[in-house]
Amino acid sequence: MSRLVVLGSVNADHVLRVPHFPRPGETLHGHDYAVIAGGKGANQAVAAVRCGADVAFIASVGDDAYGQIIRQSYAQEGMDISAVKVQANTPTGIAMIQVTEQGENSIALSAEANAALTAEAITADLDKIAEADYLLMQLETPMCGIEKAAFHAKAAKTHVVLNPAPAAPLSDVLLASVDIITPNETEAQSLTGIEVTDTASAQAASDVLHEKGVGTVLITLGKQGVWLSEKGEQAGQLIPGFRVDAVDTTAAGDTFNGALVTGLIEGQTLYQAIRFAHAAAALSVTQRGAQTSIPSRSDVEAFLAHQDA
Repeated sequence: MSRLVVLGSVNADHVLRVPHFPRPGETLHGHDYAVIAGGKGANQAVAAVRCGADVAFIASVGDDAYGQIIRQSYAQEGMDISAVKVQANTPTGIAMIQVTEQGENSIALSAEANAALTAEAITADLDKIAEADYLLMQLETPMCGIEKAAFHAKAAKTHVVLNPAPAAPLSDVLLASVDIITPNETEAQSLTGIEVTDTASAQAASDVLHEKGVGTVLITLGKQGVWLSEKGEQAGQLIPGFRVDAVDTTAAGDTFNGALVTGLIEGQTLYQAIRFAHAAAALSVTQRGAQTSIPSRSDVEAFLAHQDA
């Protein structure tokens, strides 16, 4: 039995470093082009397994060389890939990523094989979800599959964690099945209509999500940290992150989510799990790429020990 099931996307990330994001009609000279394993679902699964979680991954890849290689690499990472489906005559999903000299990124996606992860496609995987402690999902795969997984998990008392990225409309019935939601400021505004600019507006957005049935809201506020609000508590709290020199922010949020759920599975308090996730995310931005930047459990623990010294 896998204590964590991750359902989500797999992409081949085509990464190019640029001096700044190009303006319309502008041609830039980039450098350090690379094709790196990515996809929000895959990133979060890798982050969780490297942080020590027992992970089963539900995903869809193409029958191209990349799809074959990535399945093998995830098996070598130690995750259960029996629910990673291979789509015939279909390329694996792709992401075109530009990374500036300041470490910011701009991403364009094409779903390709990810589009096959429908409600019908995951029917055979529902037992895995029911037997897990946690289900972690994002929004780069079809909504019908996400909703089916969430409803089944809720009925089976499997905790549902949703990272609502990239931003998309969500039904109230889906939100009512979510135990923990982890939007950034933009995603929180998309879900609630409230522009999140400070802790007060973060709490106001959290209250809207609580009213829709979400028990725990974690709004990531960039360099400020994370706003944590729990339904029934009088006030939320800001949990600061760690200051590091960022090289590339790609997959920082995914690393945070994978590490967060790992901490919760291990019995850490929410505060402890968020701090553990902050450390993993901080380390990830000091390296380039998506999964190439995700740290090991030992690196995260060493970082935290140094911060606490």
